[in-house]
Amino acid sequence: MQDWFDVAKKIESLVLEAAKAAGLDDSFSPEIRPADPRFGDVQANGALPYAKRQKSNPRQIAQTIVDQLADAPELAANAEISIAGPGFINFKLTPGFLQNWLVAFSGSEQLKQASAHLQEKETVVVDFSSPNTAKQMHIGHLRSLIIGESICKLLEFCGATVIRDNHIGDWGTAYGRLFYAYKRFLDEENLKANPLGELERLYKLGSQLASEDESVLKESREELVRLQREDPESMALWEQVNRHSIDGIKRVYELFDIRFDHYLGESFYRNMVGQVYEELEQCGLGEESEGAWVVFHPEHKRFATQPFMYRKSDGASNYATTDLATMLYRAEHFKASSIIIETDFRQKDHFEQLELTSRKWFEKTGRTFPKFTHVFHGTIMGENGKAMASRSGEPVLLKDLIEEAIERAAKLMREKNAEKIEKGQTPLSEEEIVACAKTIGTSSIRYAELSQNRTSDYVFAWDKLLSFEGNTAPYLLYAATRIKSIFRNIDADQLQDLSARASELETPEELALARKILGFVGVLQQTVEALRPHLLCTYLFELAGAYSSFYNANKVIVEDEGIKCRRLMLCQRTLDVLETGLGLLGIPTLERM
Repeated sequence: MQDWFDVAKKIESLVLEAAKAAGLDDSFSPEIRPADPRFGDVQANGALPYAKRQKSNPRQIAQTIVDQLADAPELAANAEISIAGPGFINFKLTPGFLQNWLVAFSGSEQLKQASAHLQEKETVVVDFSSPNTAKQMHIGHLRSLIIGESICKLLEFCGATVIRDNHIGDWGTAYGRLFYAYKRFLDEENLKANPLGELERLYKLGSQLASEDESVLKESREELVRLQREDPESMALWEQVNRHSIDGIKRVYELFDIRFDHYLGESFYRNMVGQVYEELEQCGLGEESEGAWVVFHPEHKRFATQPFMYRKSDGASNYATTDLATMLYRAEHFKASSIIIETDFRQKDHFEQLELTSRKWFEKTGRTFPKFTHVFHGTIMGENGKAMASRSGEPVLLKDLIEEAIERAAKLMREKNAEKIEKGQTPLSEEEIVACAKTIGTSSIRYAELSQNRTSDYVFAWDKLLSFEGNTAPYLLYAATRIKSIFRNIDADQLQDLSARASELETPEELALARKILGFVGVLQQTVEALRPHLLCTYLFELAGAYSSFYNANKVIVEDEGIKCRRLMLCQRTLDVLETGLGLLGIPTLERM
């Protein structure tokens, strides 16, 4: 049964074998996709384009393939085959196959083992979050943080070795103004209580003073020069500032249970830029333009005249220089087969030029260029249709956003608890309410982010993201706890060997739920290929809906042992996939709500 885990992939291989046996040439492609539910579960559409190229009848082509498939006994035992329209081959999985699949793939660990082939040979560096030091994390940092972590979890689940690299902005001009203010206006107590807040205050103060007073601007520049020359006193202060910054950043990450393997910021690559300068010039990519060093891409419509500058006219490096050094380091040190960078959409041009330049540089120097993907996202909007900000007009701080989410979730849980008491149900304890509120609050923010197509803008609305109705975290968490409540009322020994005692799936709702559970495999693959977590979110919402339809139409605890066991098995498999899918989004399920 293992080779049937990915049903679409298995049918694709069988159709390809049948096509070859039927005498079709190598240009034939099965073109597998989900079928119209009225006709089947999987559809092969390859006969139509093949027949068009061959100037033949597509239905006849389809029939020759189906005739050959008749000699594949494992397919005949698992699916009904039919031809529709101009040569579409439909495969409708039998109830027996659906049941065997559910028996074979139970639990998150088995699902993970069966999915490991999708990325098992890949070493992927994922660069996400990447805030600047000495600044507090705000809502503008949210999307990269949440999307990047979910991508890491998805790739790991599918077998990849994932390296989380936080490419923080910890070098450059800002330090001159920060150091000027730090040495004169530091509040030690505030630094201990709120390191990022105090450092950001000092940076803003230093910037303001420098803009108002030429002598301050001069002293700030001198501070920067000392840092760039790696003066011991300046480096000691720089290390202290960065230590405080990273400690503050990690406090926010801990609220979302997010970790990084490395914090290799811009400073880490500052002594590697010489190699970039030398090699780009030697291999003929770099050229001097108006005193600066740049790379042109004449084959590109815009970049033929919009060069990629990697060395300023004053000889200083820039983001492009350190990013090129970063690409090289990740390829050679981490042996990355793939590099993924998650940022907002405004950096699309930069990373497109980075990829073009790096690819040519690697090829000219005999290196293998890893697969590169810039994953970009849109903007979080307030309910007024503008970029979300606090009442003061400043960006909403992430720590404040999380605290508010938890407070709102706690209020909601206390209201639900009061309803439980009125109905005579067992209420949650205060300790349970506090724990649930933290999970629901952080998960609601997370899911509101991930359920949106990442390239689109979306409106952040508290009432919507904390709702128990619709495609939200509370709805899915509640769906999971509903299933768990069924098992709490059953003795553990009655749950042993459910599959062995289950009768065959029969009702329309049972079959529809089983088919939706099988759909997890295809959705997982699509989500990983597109790096768009909203596809998985949509699937989980639909799965919860299919379960609700099943539960409303089919009583689970019945006298008939075979029926009861098969329905309990469906409940368990639904819970397996819900918990697995939510886990890939960074959302833990709850025992009670």
